[in-house]
Amino acid sequence: MKTENQVVTEYRSLADAYDRKWSFYIEATTRETIARLSLRAEDRLLDIGCGTGALLHCLAAVHPVSRLAGVDPVPEMLEAARDKLSPAIELRQGWAEQLPFADSQFDIVVSCNMFHYIDRPADALGEMQRVLRPGGQLVVTDWCGDYLACRLLERYQRLRGRAHAQIYRTRDCKHLIEQAGFTAVEIDAYKINWRWGLMTARCTRVPA
Repeated sequence: MKTENQVVTEYRSLADAYDRKWSFYIEATTRETIARLSLRAEDRLLDIGCGTGALLHCLAAVHPVSRLAGVDPVPEMLEAARDKLSPAIELRQGWAEQLPFADSQFDIVVSCNMFHYIDRPADALGEMQRVLRPGGQLVVTDWCGDYLACRLLERYQRLRGRAHAQIYRTRDCKHLIEQAGFTAVEIDAYKINWRWGLMTARCTRVPA
């Protein structure tokens, strides 16, 4: 079982080189996530596990920056994000299982390549639902356990002592999200190269 300190330690050391080292992965997953967003000009969006701010940086080119926010547990990753983002984008330090935002603050909550680090997915999904407005949209992109290459890569990462928690198959991901009370769950599974298979889940918070 990983600890929160393992996540911080691993990504603290990666922050300076993260965008350069993982450029293909970041660009592909950001592109695929944005392609599955239904974003209106008036929507307020929260990026959970925003890292160095790649997704927010792309969204800021087409969306009012004052309507964007991000949260990440690693101070060094947030520093890298602040270097590339407008000060009008609100960035806070925090964990998915205990989001530092009030209830019903966002129209859209996004999680991109972060879900496999969460030890308590039910708690995190509960928090995502809490900060969403009724009828709000949740979009989660992550590794997909339906693909053998992803399962093998996860085992390799665990052997190296990385801070991964668990990847999910599409059916298990859908079950987790539905158990958290979301409706209209749709999941796309796809590959971005021979190694990485991803899925993007889209769903809605039950209207009040």
